[in-house]
Amino acid sequence: MKKKVVSIMMTAALAVGMLAGCGNSDSGSSNAASGNDSKSTSEAGSTSASASNAAEEEEITTTLTVWSPSEDQASDSGEWLQTMCNQFAEEHPSWHITFDYGVCAESDAKDTVTQDVEGAADVYMFANDNLTSLIAANGISKLGGQTVEEVKENNSQAIVDSVSVDGDIYGVPFTTNTWFMYYDKSAFTEDEVKNLDTMIAKDKISFPITNSWYIASFYVANGCTLFGEDGTDEAAGVDFEGDKAKAVTDYLVDLVNNPNFVSDADGSGLSGLRDGSVKAMFSGSWDASAVKEALGDNYGVVQLPTVTINGEEKQMKSFSGSKAIGVNPNCEYPQVAVALARYLGSADAQKAHYELRNVVPCNEELLSQITDDALVTAQNDTFNNTSIIQPFVKNMSNYWTPAENFGKSLVNGEVTHDNAAEMTEKLNTSMNTSAVE
Repeated sequence: MKKKVVSIMMTAALAVGMLAGCGNSDSGSSNAASGNDSKSTSEAGSTSASASNAAEEEEITTTLTVWSPSEDQASDSGEWLQTMCNQFAEEHPSWHITFDYGVCAESDAKDTVTQDVEGAADVYMFANDNLTSLIAANGISKLGGQTVEEVKENNSQAIVDSVSVDGDIYGVPFTTNTWFMYYDKSAFTEDEVKNLDTMIAKDKISFPITNSWYIASFYVANGCTLFGEDGTDEAAGVDFEGDKAKAVTDYLVDLVNNPNFVSDADGSGLSGLRDGSVKAMFSGSWDASAVKEALGDNYGVVQLPTVTINGEEKQMKSFSGSKAIGVNPNCEYPQVAVALARYLGSADAQKAHYELRNVVPCNEELLSQITDDALVTAQNDTFNNTSIIQPFVKNMSNYWTPAENFGKSLVNGEVTHDNAAEMTEKLNTSMNTSAVE
């Protein structure tokens, strides 16, 4: 793909960097008037107040293409995106904006952007593990100025780090992204859900062992690492080897052969909760409404449990990260796009996102006001206590397929106690040698 960096000179020196957006879709447009304020400054933020104010007073007429997951635009979730964009327009009467909406899931941003960087959206949402691919393709703007100040002020350091590369910030975070445990409170006590082995000795548990986003949680629990202790050391590679990793494989062989274990695939865990054949499953906030409907008054949700490996309790740890709003530096008026990104990631927008779609906010002040929601507590306890930041170094792409295939081999009985050491070593080798140049 031909890559091109477009330099844009602006009165208020705003976001510069790469380029952003998501895939093509049929989209609806809406017209609205909006205008500038001092909060629209992004990248350089070092311009004088007078220059910034001059830019804010400028009349601008433009079309902004904004892409998000379809759920954010659906009528049954209150058309969150359209509502937020219309509110943004009302607050900015000097900018006359036509909004053009398109659909792209946050996890798909890197794949779709790199297909047509220059034809991408002005403002889009992305999962933070997409960052290195977006940056490599010149597909996302580096932010600065007041935008960066607010990202730092409103979020934990872990969230800030999740949208940062080499000290630069590339997105406005709006939620943490991880998974945890749902359970039937009629089946387990609050104490029993602290340990997976206690639970599975009592009733059926569903776990997506063939999903590579989940299976690593067992290995990390027993000291295995991905790209060093903090996930940023590409040279360290994936360390799923030796006795510590074999012990986990042996544990998983027993787990999948337990009559109370159910391999969660194609929604079987949720179906099991609905019909009562399963009493716990592992997923994220996207399944909260369905689980609540299935369990009713017995709805339970908590951070990850421990597992007992070689007689010792070890803490399961999920991958975690964030979802954020990115800006396309090729847009006609970056000051408008940056201001909208900031608005979509603001406390007010996060509050509406949470109320309409159960998207758990990451704004710390807003979180402090939500004290009685088990879902919010579980997601943030998981992020803070029982997770690791998912590495987004280039060679993390080596991990996914071997981990998925290993989970399938466990379920199919191809991995046994007799060959656990050999199979684990092969897994480790494949995760460090898959085709990434």
